[in-house]
Amino acid sequence: MPAAMALAAERLTHEPGFFSDLETIDGSREVVRELAERYEVFIASAAMEVPTSFGAKYAWLRERFPFIPPSHVVFCGDKGVPDVDFLTDDTPRHFERFRGTPVLFSAPHNRGETRYPRVRCWDGVRTLLLGPGSEPV
Repeated sequence: MPAAMALAAERLTHEPGFFSDLETIDGSREVVRELAERYEVFIASAAMEVPTSFGAKYAWLRERFPFIPPSHVVFCGDKGVPDVDFLTDDTPRHFERFRGTPVLFSAPHNRGETRYPRVRCWDGVRTLLLGPGSEPV
């Protein structure tokens, strides 16, 4: 990403309404709900990178994923801290200290990454974690 674009993106994430205006990725809500019916699901956010985002991120998560208990939302600076079996993320550096199974969510900024299992969409997460015969609920 060119430096000017990175700076603009960083400034945008500091805007008070930035997170509240973001849409969910297609299929994310449905797949996370299905996972939560079978597993104990935690949502980890590297919110320490933008500490002013805590309130907005939390409100966004509560509105879009109300079935995830507040006690299962983890704001951290290092996603290696949560002791969980799987971590799905689009940023490979979050896997550096993670002890479970990393799952890389495809994005333009990680297209050259080859060290981790990769999914292209939330249906891929469903298949990987719920099995090849799993179908949307």
